[in-house]
Amino acid sequence: MENQENLKKLIAKRAEAQLGGGQKSIDALHAKGKFTARERINLLLDEGSFEEVDMFVTHRCTDFGMDKKVFLGDGVAVGSGTIDGRLVFVFAQDSTVIGGSLSETMAQKICHVMDMAMKLGAPIIGLNDSGGARIQEGANALAGYAEIFERNILASGVVPQISVIMGPCAGGAVYSPALTDFVMMTEENSYMFITGPTVVKAVTGEDVTVEELGGARIHATKSGVTHFTAPTEEDALKEVRRLISFIPQNNMEETPVVECTDPIDRADEGLNDVVPANPNKPYNVKDIIYNIIDNGDFMEVHQDFAKNIVCGFARFNGQSTGIIANQPNWLAGVLDCDASRKAARFIRFCDAFNIPILTLVDVPGFLPGTGQEYAGIIDHGAKLMFAYGEATVPKVTVTLRKSYGGAHIVMSCKQLRGDFNYAWPNAEIAVMGASGAIGILEAKNLKAIEDPAEKAKFIAEKEAEYQDKFASPYQAASRGYIDDVIEPRDTRFRIIRAFQTLQTKRVTNPLKKHSNIPL
Repeated sequence: MENQENLKKLIAKRAEAQLGGGQKSIDALHAKGKFTARERINLLLDEGSFEEVDMFVTHRCTDFGMDKKVFLGDGVAVGSGTIDGRLVFVFAQDSTVIGGSLSETMAQKICHVMDMAMKLGAPIIGLNDSGGARIQEGANALAGYAEIFERNILASGVVPQISVIMGPCAGGAVYSPALTDFVMMTEENSYMFITGPTVVKAVTGEDVTVEELGGARIHATKSGVTHFTAPTEEDALKEVRRLISFIPQNNMEETPVVECTDPIDRADEGLNDVVPANPNKPYNVKDIIYNIIDNGDFMEVHQDFAKNIVCGFARFNGQSTGIIANQPNWLAGVLDCDASRKAARFIRFCDAFNIPILTLVDVPGFLPGTGQEYAGIIDHGAKLMFAYGEATVPKVTVTLRKSYGGAHIVMSCKQLRGDFNYAWPNAEIAVMGASGAIGILEAKNLKAIEDPAEKAKFIAEKEAEYQDKFASPYQAASRGYIDDVIEPRDTRFRIIRAFQTLQTKRVTNPLKKHSNIPL
């Protein structure tokens, strides 16, 4: 009889914990089109795989009437489960419990699963929906945040960390997502900022809405804080499942490989004509990417931020690969501050988790102007160079058209330890384009020619001479800077063959505590 009573008590306690802040709060949440913490976890993980821990934890605060606001689980559901059969750890903040505010015990629960993720070498996924630090707990709540941040820092480069913002994320709460590898925001109900509109108005006099200050669209296009956005919570969690499929469990594992149903020797004659003969005419580099990867399956990262460079995950012969490509139809594919740091961080993630890197190059240079110089283009460009030069994973580079000046160097050139560097037949590798070069090289002669027609003829002749020398990849190939000039139609096969050759690559950097990347 006593056993039955204990079982009933257990079942009742579990049911109470599952209700979080109560049915009324859950109904209000559903009315906003949002899911509860555990509903989100069940959407994210394989069906029936979630193993919750610390369900009965409660806070210890008695100030400000908190002794009368005690909820099992204390505002966060934590545990482990699987995505496509692979182990992950997850925490989901429950906004029905005191607004999902972070307490000392909530932080301890989150730290518990982060420690387990590190111990077992599995990704950690955080579903964030919190009003920030629990004010009633003062310094204890702040200490809890700091404990989480320290674990984010130590886990960086060891296990993948993904943050999904599904509600408010403000103040100190934003730093944990910022420290993780990828941030996903829902487009309707999420926002991130250090200080809210009220404080902004009081301090600066600026009128701004929550959405204008820290909504998903702003962070996807302006700041680059979020890597992905999704229209609904279901879509966001589906995309997280897809992202997990491209990345290994930890830094000691090899890249995931799936069965390839796309012929490795598939050739496309259309690639021979995809790049316009006119070097100043734009085209969409994604047309090339979708053509050469397995089954056209490309997961773009930072799709709406710094569009002059494209980053994302794809597969070649079933193996996950990171792709970085200049985008000629956006700012002519130039490198600027945002594009440089976007690509640099993506490269460093790939290198940390053993994901090979493919670089597709069509870059006329760095964006000139006081705006870029004042914003630190020197340092930002150096970040990109640093990331490529430091990376030890297999690196394959294909120059599609232009590769000029310093931008040529930072885009995974041979001297930054590019393993296989190929070029298409119309590739141009030079310090600058013909027009700019002749303006400098022939400046004195041009000044001496007064007749406009004669000057135009002289310029045309000299530009043709320069073009003849540099508007092809063969001079670079003659020096060994390009390993081979390839037919565009064969690009997929050559990339796959290169990565197969590089499977046993082993390179180590000099022993050091850590590098000092130009931040």
